Amino acid sequence: MIIIPVKEGENIDRALKKFKRKFEKTGAMRELRSRQRFTKPSVVNREQRLKAIYVQQLRQAEEGL
Repeated sequence: MIIIPVKEGENIDRALKKFKRKFEKTGAMRELRSRQRFTKPSVVNREQRLKAIYVQQLRQAEEGL
């Protein structure tokens, strides 16, 4: 459960913004969306490998500049 301490006289919009930020950091929505469908482990591994290759290429291109 997320608890947001609200100070006396603090704007409700500011408290709501704090709540949204904390909620996003927990990753609850991301996990719910990923659990809605099953992804085979081989597909997950392939995506991770492709992402790692992409990031590595970006870093190499950055060093080359």
